[in-house]
Amino acid sequence: MIALENSFHVDFLPKLKKPMLIAGFGGWGNALNVSKGMVGYLIRKFQAKNFATPNTDLFYRFDETRPVATINNGYLKSLEMPGGRLFFSTPPQSDCDLILFETEEPNLRWNQFVAHLIDLCKKLEVTTIITLGSMWDNVLHTDYVVSGIASNESLWKTLEPEGVIPIHYQGPSSINSLIIKESAKRGLQCASLWSHCPYYLQGSPHYGLMAHLGRLLSKIGGFELDTQELSSKWEKMLARFQDLIQKDPNIQEVVRGMRKAKVKGMVAMQNKTINNGNLINLKDFLNS
Repeated sequence: MIALENSFHVDFLPKLKKPMLIAGFGGWGNALNVSKGMVGYLIRKFQAKNFATPNTDLFYRFDETRPVATINNGYLKSLEMPGGRLFFSTPPQSDCDLILFETEEPNLRWNQFVAHLIDLCKKLEVTTIITLGSMWDNVLHTDYVVSGIASNESLWKTLEPEGVIPIHYQGPSSINSLIIKESAKRGLQCASLWSHCPYYLQGSPHYGLMAHLGRLLSKIGGFELDTQELSSKWEKMLARFQDLIQKDPNIQEVVRGMRKAKVKGMVAMQNKTINNGNLINLKDFLNS
């Protein structure tokens, strides 16, 4: 095992061709689990292999990001620590390999985390980093809105034709912004893609957005990705959504208001709140 300055534990360094890193972080920038869930989907679809992990003790506060225990009949079956894992894979019909990083956003030592992540990318000859995020926004559940930021004009020119909206923002940041800043300093091109999630949904992943994001990533990365599984799950949910919306006047009002705002070209968040009891929980539509 290689210890990368004690920040990442690397079992081995895989030999890769023109690798691209795609990172999805849980936590603050992971509305409806689109960010971390998308990377998890890529890991599963491409049967990616784990080769490294971040040092849990260095980067996470267990009182904020708690370990997850599984206890059955009085016995501790497993204890999953916070953190994440790095995987690698060669997608079908692709000229490049992928490094997939599925992890929680670290609580501590962001500068060290990012510096040593980029060190690892340099060792693996990564040229491009794509980070994923997802946010709550004033959008409909039928909208597939992705905004982004790129470290250079050349990379942005690959995003813009795919409908990625340029981000204009000032406020609290995720670790994605720090990765872009430090990547540019170290000669790596980097982009951050943000999926916009309807604020009246909660619970499990927005499979429709994930399918859209997957198609976008496949075009940017030059690999093939089957998103039919995600699309099928979303189509089944949509029929149930429409029935539920018809029965809930509060949700109907919100959806009508957003549709009117969309027609008028308004993008600002409406001054409207919804009680938790009136939110649509995606978990209610799973396995149904």
